[in-house]
Amino acid sequence: MVTMADVAREAGVSAATVSHVLNGTRTVLPETSNAVREAIERCGYIHNTLARSLAATRTYSLGVAVPAITNSYFGEILQGIVAEAIQHGYTLLFADPRDHPEHEFTVVSNLHQRRVDGIILAPSAEPARTMRYLAEHDVPTVLADRVLGEGYDQVSAENTDSTSSLVDHLAELGHRRIGFIAGIEGLSTTGERLAGYREGLRRNGLHADPDLYREGASESEGARHAAKELLTLPQPPSAVIAANNAMTIGTMQGLRDLGFAVPDDVALVAFDDFPWAGLFAPRLTVIAQPSGEIGAEAVRLLLNRLDEPHRMPVERRLQSRFVHRDSCGCHR
Repeated sequence: MVTMADVAREAGVSAATVSHVLNGTRTVLPETSNAVREAIERCGYIHNTLARSLAATRTYSLGVAVPAITNSYFGEILQGIVAEAIQHGYTLLFADPRDHPEHEFTVVSNLHQRRVDGIILAPSAEPARTMRYLAEHDVPTVLADRVLGEGYDQVSAENTDSTSSLVDHLAELGHRRIGFIAGIEGLSTTGERLAGYREGLRRNGLHADPDLYREGASESEGARHAAKELLTLPQPPSAVIAANNAMTIGTMQGLRDLGFAVPDDVALVAFDDFPWAGLFAPRLTVIAQPSGEIGAEAVRLLLNRLDEPHRMPVERRLQSRFVHRDSCGCHR
C-alpha cells in the first residue's frame, strides 16, 4: 500500500508538507503543492478521508443550502463553492431551500443531522426559525449573497451603488420615468437594490413615482405580469430595471406580449449577468455580480470559522461590474 511517506519521497518534501497539501491545514507554495499532487498521481496514493475525519473530529464535509435549481445565478455561486472546497479536501452536500422558510428549515436541519462541519446558506426572506436552529446547535454558518445584519460571517455583492449606477445611465440617456421590478420582499438584495434605485432617482432629480415600482417575486412569471402592468399605465415608463436574472427574462416576455421592442419602444437594463445575456437581440446591459468569487469566499470564511470558532464575524462586500451592451438604447 502506498503511504504518505512514499509520496513525500517521490515529491522530495516532508510527510508533513504532503499532509498540509492534502488537508489544507497550512499554506504551501504553489510549486510545492503541484509537485506533491503530481507525486500523488504517479504513486496512486489514496487519501483516507474517513481516518482523517475521525482523528480530527471533523467530517470534512460542508452543507450548502442555496436555491440553485430555480436560479442560475446561484448555480454560478455553487461553481465557486465547489472549486474552493475541493482545493481544501472537502466534500459537499447540497440542498435547495426553494426560498421557502419551512422548507429552508427542513433542509438545513437535515444537513446538520448529517454531521456536516458547517453550512453555507442563502437565507430566505423569513429565516428566523432556521437561524435560531443554527445558533442553538452552534453550527458554523456563512451567509452567501443575502445578508442579515451584524453577527454573522457573510459575503455578498455590493447592491446599492450598483443599482443606482443603472439609474444614472438611463437618466443620462434622457429617461425621466424609469420603472423598477423588484424581487421577494424581505430579502436583503431586494431592499438594497430598491434603495439604490431610489437613490439614483434622487441623485438625478427624478420623482420616485410609486406607480413605477412593481414586485416581481424574484422569478420570471411574476416579472412578466409586473412588466405588463408598468407598460399599460396611463403614463408608462420609457425604461425598466429588472432586479435579477430570472426577472429579466420575465420582463422581456411581458414586453414581447405587448408588442414592445427593446430598446426602440422601451429601454431595459438589469441586475445580474448570465451566459446568454450577450446573445439576446438586443444584447442586455447589466450589472454583473462576482458570483463565482462569492461562492469561493463563502468557503474561505467557513473554513476560517472552523479554525477560529471564537473570532469576530466577518462581512465581505464584493464589487460588481457594469456591462454596457445594447438594450439601454445607446447604440440606436
